[in-house]
Amino acid sequence: MINILYEDNHLLVVEKPINILVQEDNTKDLDLLTILKNYLKEAYNKPGNVYLGLVHRLDRVVGGVMVFAKTSKSASRLSKQISNHQVKKTYYAVVCGSLKKGGKLENYLLKNEKTNTSIVSDKGKLAVLNYQVLDIKNNYSLVKINLETGRHHQIRVQFSHLGFPLYGDARYNKNYKNGEQIALFAKELSFYHPITKELLTFSLELPNCYPYTMFEF
Repeated sequence: MINILYEDNHLLVVEKPINILVQEDNTKDLDLLTILKNYLKEAYNKPGNVYLGLVHRLDRVVGGVMVFAKTSKSASRLSKQISNHQVKKTYYAVVCGSLKKGGKLENYLLKNEKTNTSIVSDKGKLAVLNYQVLDIKNNYSLVKINLETGRHHQIRVQFSHLGFPLYGDARYNKNYKNGEQIALFAKELSFYHPITKELLTFSLELPNCYPYTMFEF
C-alpha cells in the first residue's frame, strides 16, 4: 500500500516508492498514477474514470514526496506554482568523493529522447540547483539539494559533470556496480495549497539502508 501523507478534496500527497514508475511507459509496468487512481476509485466508490493530475515527476529509481491534484483547477494552480518557482523541492543524495563545500551549480542540459538521458550542452536548457554538504564519510558525501529548475535527470547529470556522480547511478556513474540502488531521495516538498493558499510542507525520513546509514543526520 502507498504511504499517504495528506489528502483532502483537492490534493493527494504520497511517498513514491523506489523503483516504481510515476506514469505508464512502454514497459507497461504498474505505475504510481494507476495505483492511486485505483485507490481513489475504491475508497470513494467512484464509477468510471477517476481524475488525478500529474504536476511533477520523479525518476523511476528515485523515491520520496510527491503531490497529485484531485481536480483540474488544483492541477492548473500547482503547475503555475512550479513554473513560477514557488514549489520548493529538497533532495538528499550521496555522491562519490569528498565535496569540500556547498555551492550553486548552473549548466545547460540537453535531453536525448532516444536514449532518455541528458548531457551538458550549450544547446540545452538552463539547469540550476543549490547544495549543502552535510557530512563526509569514507570518501562519500551526503548532500542536501534544492532545485531551482526541474530538468530531466538534472541532479544526476550536474553532479556527474562536476566529477562527483551519485552513488548507485547506473546511467551517469562510470564506477556503478550492478545491484546498487541510487542514493537520491525527494525528502521534502513545500507548496501553497491551491485553494486555501496555506503553505504546506511534507517531509520524510531517509531510507534506512546503505549508503544513507553511513551518515549522522
